[in-house]
Amino acid sequence: MTLRRVQVTDFRCLHRADLDLDPDFTLIRGPNASGKTSLLEAIYVLGRGRSFRTRRLDPLIRSGTERMMVVGEAELPERHVTLGVEGSAEGLRARVGGERVASLAELAWVLPVQIIDPEIHRLIEEGPNRRRRFIDWGVFHVEHSFVEHWQRYQQTLRQRNAALKARQSRAVVTAWDAELVRHGESITEARRRYIAQLAPIARSVGRHLLDLELVLAYRAGWSADLDLRAALEGSFTRDQELGATQAGPHRADLAIRLEGSTVRDRVSRGQQKLLAAVLLLSQIKLFPQESRARPTLLLDDPAAELDSAHLTALLDEVRAQPLQLVVTTLQAGSGELGPFGSPGRRFEIEDGQVLEV
Repeated sequence: MTLRRVQVTDFRCLHRADLDLDPDFTLIRGPNASGKTSLLEAIYVLGRGRSFRTRRLDPLIRSGTERMMVVGEAELPERHVTLGVEGSAEGLRARVGGERVASLAELAWVLPVQIIDPEIHRLIEEGPNRRRRFIDWGVFHVEHSFVEHWQRYQQTLRQRNAALKARQSRAVVTAWDAELVRHGESITEARRRYIAQLAPIARSVGRHLLDLELVLAYRAGWSADLDLRAALEGSFTRDQELGATQAGPHRADLAIRLEGSTVRDRVSRGQQKLLAAVLLLSQIKLFPQESRARPTLLLDDPAAELDSAHLTALLDEVRAQPLQLVVTTLQAGSGELGPFGSPGRRFEIEDGQVLEV
């Protein structure tokens, strides 16, 4: 499945935009602050149900308007599927094939989208929440039962935490433990299987882009010496003190080491960006070949903060992947994007206006 058309209405600085995308390579050129990143953000929201720039909905709605809308048309070999998201003061609503979705995860089945942007280093630099989302997007596309366990775990965790905050008795709080353990262990095992598959791919891509030895490991979110049930029992007093559950896959992280050292100890901002790109490209390499959907990769100004050698290596890796590319650039000639060849579609954007050229 490929995203063939996207229509954007009142999204950030964009009043109206209607783009027919190339199935392989679409290029969008424009100056800084013209709306390029907002256009990529709209596509990302269409496939994820959330932004990569903010957790809040209101910044996505163009000033002076009450709602934003993004509608896309994805192409299957035998049919087209329409998907859309609408955001207003009432929240975010999504449809696939004209039907309201029960979960925003349904968008990802139709439009698996990733982005490499100038802020991608936050995947490495910030806390574990981003890295958990990174893992879970990959697991979601590899193991289809994962989303049900994840949703049930989150529901149960909210109930247990509510009991802790209300200072309920130990019996009331721990009544949720069996369900939490059942789904938590399923999540953990699925994530471990996924990282075991991802790690050798990332090591190979890391050698090419970084010329360093990259090692990934999964940290479950509780002591490796205990199972989850024992970890919950052992942390109960602390859970009571803090009013929240301290052990479980909601506390998990991806451990990343380069040349035997943790990445925070040794890498620059540019290296962080390359390292995060290594992880995303490795994830795309692992995307199931039997899937009817093909990943869409958004590249926002890929030349930012990278020297020519590293940029060329990055673009070579990207081009080797079976994906749809939507790329933004500041450059008129776009010579730095040579490894991609000639784009099938070109657009120019300025002051929120998008024109095909």
